Amino acid sequence: MLPRNRSDRAFLLCLIALLFSLAPLHTRAQDDTTAAPEKHGRKYKSPPDTSHVEVTVLKDFNKKPIMNAAVIFRPTKDGIDEGNLELKTDPEGKAAIDVIPTGSKVTIQVIADGFSTFAGVYQVNEASRAIVISMIRPRAQVSTYVDNSGKPADLKPGVQDPVRPKTSAKPATPGTPSPASATSRAAPSPSPTPSSGTSPKP
Repeated sequence: MLPRNRSDRAFLLCLIALLFSLAPLHTRAQDDTTAAPEKHGRKYKSPPDTSHVEVTVLKDFNKKPIMNAAVIFRPTKDGIDEGNLELKTDPEGKAAIDVIPTGSKVTIQVIADGFSTFAGVYQVNEASRAIVISMIRPRAQVSTYVDNSGKPADLKPGVQDPVRPKTSAKPATPGTPSPASATSRAAPSPSPTPSSGTSPKP
């Protein structure tokens, strides 16, 4: 039963409102003490950082770009082979790749028609790396007998036909029999001899 005095009613209403306002705080505090349910599932593993590697392939004698040269990337990180990838150079002689792991050792091989094959090892620790490769013409082989260092190769670039020796028959000199005629000449047959047991008839 509510009191008749207005001030007492106001006090009672304020007290009831205060009790209702404190009740959610009490229940919220109890909810905070309960542990969150444990989640089961795969843990997300972020991919490793990658570097941008751009290779420019040029001719050594005039520094012009080489188009359609094969550039092969073979990265290894912490002794683990990361696979290989082959790209072709564009008209500016450039081949770019964005999947090389940062901090890896990259073996780069370049193959172009009419030029010696290039291979080099690069340590990629930066976020971006630019590499310029100058291709040279094929060189002659160096042996222990002849030093051909710096000399151009004997074979020209492209498909080479095998060199076959030419056989020529010598003309026969007059007065000497040719080997063919000597072998074709038949030997004379010997005359028959009479047998020793029979006598010739008169």
